[in-house]
Amino acid sequence: MGWTQQGYFNFGGQGPLSEQTWSAIAQGYDRIRSEGPFSQRVNSWLQEESAKTRQAIAEEVGTTPETITLTENVTVGCNIALWGLKWQQDDHILLTDCEHPGIIATVQELADRFGIKYSFCPIMETLNEGDPTAVIQDHWREKTKLVVLSHLLWNTGQVLPLQEITRACHEKGIFVLVDAAQSVGSLPLNLPETGVDFYAFTGHKWLCGPAGVGGLYISPQSFGELRPTFIGWRGINTDSQGKPVSYKEDGRKFEVATSAYPQYMGLTSAIAQHNQWGTPTERYQKICQLSAILWERLSSLSQLNCLRTSPPEAGLVSFQLDHISHQSFVTELEEAGFLLRTLADPDCIRACVHYFTTEEEIDALVTTIKEKL
Repeated sequence: MGWTQQGYFNFGGQGPLSEQTWSAIAQGYDRIRSEGPFSQRVNSWLQEESAKTRQAIAEEVGTTPETITLTENVTVGCNIALWGLKWQQDDHILLTDCEHPGIIATVQELADRFGIKYSFCPIMETLNEGDPTAVIQDHWREKTKLVVLSHLLWNTGQVLPLQEITRACHEKGIFVLVDAAQSVGSLPLNLPETGVDFYAFTGHKWLCGPAGVGGLYISPQSFGELRPTFIGWRGINTDSQGKPVSYKEDGRKFEVATSAYPQYMGLTSAIAQHNQWGTPTERYQKICQLSAILWERLSSLSQLNCLRTSPPEAGLVSFQLDHISHQSFVTELEEAGFLLRTLADPDCIRACVHYFTTEEEIDALVTTIKEKL
């Protein structure tokens, strides 16, 4: 497939670029350089390429291009939704206890500026038993306006029942914002079916695209609820004299200005390459098959405990060691040619497998871990 990087188990942090993707980016920059940046011909071509990227992303997540805003990453997409809603004092935001610090910090700033309240619900404890939807319902407040959650939890690897949670929230008039850092490119998705309001994701993790390109899905039903915070020429319509007269009426409304467009071409290429192997469902099934193998073999080792007591629901396999520093152990593994990462909450090591990870790579990792325990 061209993603060869022996011992790579860090797809949840960043996926490696294939030769095909790298070439698409380089060709984009070469054309801009040779034909002249900001020429009419190049500008027209860049708009066409941006539309192709939006279309490729939309197809990957089961929606239409009009619902997609091109962003730089997950956090930018979450910020568009968080700052775009109309907040009133004492409105409440409910987060799970598995959210990324960047999102928590944004919510804290909203609380400082607008006098809103926020709290956390204990989703982490439902990893092996329990009902995540019931936990969220138990922690609503009278003025809860937004629930913030991750579809695939970045620390434990749990997949939350998004459609069920969204349905319950909507019955109470509560919006749902999803941090989808781990789910796009990993889970098969049809976002309109989930009913979710806002779904922020990136292309540089499981899609193995370049850093700096992501997206935000905004449901048609919730589009009118958001106001843009950062505003630029890409999101507005102008009159004959070039003066702004209105916002775009689709996802482009929340895009700002000039981007590194050849990166878009890289993501388009990466998505096409994944689809050459199989459908999102077929890729997900292979991911689950391989992660189950890794989980089973790790679970057999002494001095090691996997967080899950059953096979993973996706490609994230988190585990803890007895009486061994996780950070120093990951450093040792990296020196041996295996790239994993540590997480702070819960304190653990995370390994990620993709559909193109080989069983030989899994065997080599487990053997090395066993030797070092």
